[in-house]
Amino acid sequence: MVLFARALALVVGLLLALAVPGRVWAGAPTDQLRSQIDRVLKVLEDPELKKEGKEKERRTVVRQIANEIFDFSETARRSLARHWAGRTQAEREEFVELFSDLLERSYISKIELYGGEKIQFVGEAVDGEGAVVRTKILTKQGTEIPIDYRMHRRGDKWLVYDVVIEGVSLIANYRTQFNKIITTSSYQELVKKMKTKQEEFLQAEKRTSQR
Repeated sequence: MVLFARALALVVGLLLALAVPGRVWAGAPTDQLRSQIDRVLKVLEDPELKKEGKEKERRTVVRQIANEIFDFSETARRSLARHWAGRTQAEREEFVELFSDLLERSYISKIELYGGEKIQFVGEAVDGEGAVVRTKILTKQGTEIPIDYRMHRRGDKWLVYDVVIEGVSLIANYRTQFNKIITTSSYQELVKKMKTKQEEFLQAEKRTSQR
C-alpha cells in the first residue's frame, strides 16, 4: 500500500503538472492527454474555485475530468485478472463501481499535493488500438521521474487504463494485492475490505465538510 500511495501521488503530480518546452510530440493520444491536463490546470487556477469552502466543488469538477481521462472499467478488469472470469455480471458491475469510486477518491484526495512540478512529453508509440504516451516529471529538486501512460482507443477517444511509474504498473500493483486477498481468503473478503475503505473515505469527507 505504501508503494501504491507513492505512485498515486506521482500520478496526480503528473496530471496537475505544467508542460515545459521541449520537442513537441503530436498524435491523438498525446494531444488528448495534454488537453485534459490543461483542463485540470484551469480548474485549479480558477479564482472562484480557490475560495474557502469551495474544496468540494473543486474536487467534483476534477473528478469529472478524471472520468474522461481514465477507463476505470478496463483498469478494474485487468486488476482483477484471472479472478474476473469467475464473477457473475452483477459481481462485475459491483466491483467496477466500487473500484472506480475508490480510485477516484484516492486520486482526488491527493490534489493538494501539487507543488508546481513540470512535465515533458518525451514520446508516443501507437500500435493499432493501443498506445503508450511516455512522459517525465521534473521535480523542484531537479530529479526526473519517468511515467508512461498506457491508453487504448474507444471510438474517437484515447483513454488511460494503466500508468507505469518508474517501471511500476498501477494495475500490476493492484493485481498483486487483490490476488493475495482472494487466494488467502476469498473474493467476498476483498469486496468487504474495499467497502470498508470506501466508508473511511466518506467519513473523512464528511468531517472535512463540517469544519
